[in-house]
Amino acid sequence: MTAVIHDPAVVTVVQARRGSSRLPDKVLRPLAGEPLLARLVERVRAARRVGVVVVATTTAPADDAIEALCRVRNWPVYRGHTTDLLDRHFWAALMYGAEAVVKIPSDCPLISPRVIDKVLSAYLDDPRRWDYVSNLHPPTYPDGNDVEVMSFAALEKAWRQSVLPFEREHTTPFLWDNPERFMCHNVVWETGRNYSMTHRWTIDYEDDYRFVKSVYDELHPRSPLFELEEILDLLERRPELHRINARYAGVNWYRHHLGELKTIAACDTRFVEGGEKACP
Repeated sequence: MTAVIHDPAVVTVVQARRGSSRLPDKVLRPLAGEPLLARLVERVRAARRVGVVVVATTTAPADDAIEALCRVRNWPVYRGHTTDLLDRHFWAALMYGAEAVVKIPSDCPLISPRVIDKVLSAYLDDPRRWDYVSNLHPPTYPDGNDVEVMSFAALEKAWRQSVLPFEREHTTPFLWDNPERFMCHNVVWETGRNYSMTHRWTIDYEDDYRFVKSVYDELHPRSPLFELEEILDLLERRPELHRINARYAGVNWYRHHLGELKTIAACDTRFVEGGEKACP
């Protein structure tokens, strides 16, 4: 008789706090009549393979409001370190019995449930093969569809062995920046296109929020869980929406650590705040 292999227990961690330095309180800003965090969790929970979805916030008093929102909505919540997100992910995953851990940032309220499932399936369909799977190394989807999946064992190794501040703050660099130590896999957009540097659907700045709110105002009334293609169709019809935050396209945290990251080339982070950097 063939042994039945069950999927590992999945815990999806949504990291959220109110203390963003660039756009404070962004996770509680309104989107289509709900807090941004609620819209994000709604989209994450629409994916089929996400398991237990946990909001991981901080112990800072300002984040009492996030815990209160979670309690009212009956969402699992964990409170931990303010800046050490690796620590926060590890304890949230341990608390809820994870064998596989998914990392979803709270600044991605346009994330595609279908993309979440695609990346998760790449891991779950062969969990013994991979330590880490994402759609970010290199990215191809529009920025704001960030999905990372890792075994709990790999997360624990990172938690125990990561020492650099950016490794702790950004949770996963110890895994994907050491491909000789971990079995890593990347999921690319099946269209063959790469919109990661041209389409910014994440929230760090006021213009980002204006863009995301405009998309929700246009699409949510007709299709609450509108998908990636519907957003692209909207931007094709109304290119002025795309221009709202276009000056920030390609901006990411890697640009501050190019001398430390082994697997990120200068061309992977070609934009800086306020203008474009030449790329060889």
